[in-house]
Amino acid sequence: MKRINWKNLIISVAISLGSGIIVGLLTGSSMQQYEEMYRPPLAPPGWLFPIVWTILYISMGVAAYLIYESEEGTASEKTEALKKYTLQLVANLIWPFLFFGAQWYLLAFAWLVLLWYLILVTILEFAKIEKVAAYLLIPYLVWVIFAGYLNLAIVIMS
Repeated sequence: MKRINWKNLIISVAISLGSGIIVGLLTGSSMQQYEEMYRPPLAPPGWLFPIVWTILYISMGVAAYLIYESEEGTASEKTEALKKYTLQLVANLIWPFLFFGAQWYLLAFAWLVLLWYLILVTILEFAKIEKVAAYLLIPYLVWVIFAGYLNLAIVIMS
């Protein structure tokens, strides 16, 4: 078994978590907005979102680390997979601004569909190199599907 490169693991998780922290700081009133808006059945309480997103961002960071450190796949395959990962991470960062900042709920829903696609592509690319890395992104994909349900319900009821 390969030894853990703690420096690279910490950097990878910090990049992922850091993106979430940036969103949290820039959309600080988002949970208050969430509590005040229409919420469909199955909508979780606002306090649950930071917990879930923290877990997901850590999983995403570990997945990226596994790809970066993997002995499988060529350097160009790993680079391409990590580019797709970065693209979906950037797409993830934009959604809260569309939804909470601009309150463009329909555009935010369309953006979630794009994000879902980018996550799926990333999972498929990761699976070619390191299956565990791909599996770590599945809860993220499921959560984005659930977020799509919440977002679409708000579009319909707005």
